[in-house]
Amino acid sequence: MIHVAAVGDIHFGPDGAGTLRPHLEHLNERADLLLLAGDLTRVGAPDEARALADELAGVEVPMVGVLGNHDYHSDAAGEVTAVLEDIGVTMLEGDSVVVPVNGSTVGVAGTKGFGGGFVGACGSEFGEPEMKAFMAHARCLAERLEQALTALDTDVKVALLHYAPCADTLAGERLEIYPFLGCHLLGEAVDRGGATLTVHGHAHRGTERGLTAGGHHVRNVAQPVIGHAYRLFCLRSDDGADADPECAVPALTGS
Repeated sequence: MIHVAAVGDIHFGPDGAGTLRPHLEHLNERADLLLLAGDLTRVGAPDEARALADELAGVEVPMVGVLGNHDYHSDAAGEVTAVLEDIGVTMLEGDSVVVPVNGSTVGVAGTKGFGGGFVGACGSEFGEPEMKAFMAHARCLAERLEQALTALDTDVKVALLHYAPCADTLAGERLEIYPFLGCHLLGEAVDRGGATLTVHGHAHRGTERGLTAGGHHVRNVAQPVIGHAYRLFCLRSDDGADADPECAVPALTGS
């Protein structure tokens, strides 16, 4: 069994020093890896990234992350990425990493993703240059995700996103902002790439559980949604798209 911990939308800053670390004390005993689903900082300031890095520095399991929209706000995404990579977080954008776990392999393909909406209410690369650029960005990131997933030859594949790949996990958010919370192109990439589990954040008022059009499990792990320091998932190398990834163990204090 492979135990995957995941959380997004931590929105950490220097004034939070010491508040996250206690909730991660037993993570090494519970999980084989930790996924960070974007919006790790408030406005993408390097000092915010350093404060988060101090909290994560004691985590012994492999950590894999993607950036979120907040992490780009200060035009210092490169610095934020470097700070987190310095303490061992593998940061992804259109690429992947393979993590060995108990004789099995977990492949994580990651991207921030982007908006665009969902089938029946989505944008297209038509009209003004600004609209073409918006949707082209969404398409390009989805294509890179699909390529990264497809290239993985691992026992388990996980897609790590910030934006949502399906509308299911946005339920609770205003319909008017769905196009800014996710894109069907990401869901199509997940289906074609064959992810056992997809996790994302971004939708603070959304719903935790969902499925892509192809039946692959999606989980919104935004911290305001899960209400804990992380959510724990259990995966097996023989899990298919219809296998429920929820851990069959009781919730643990601090998780």
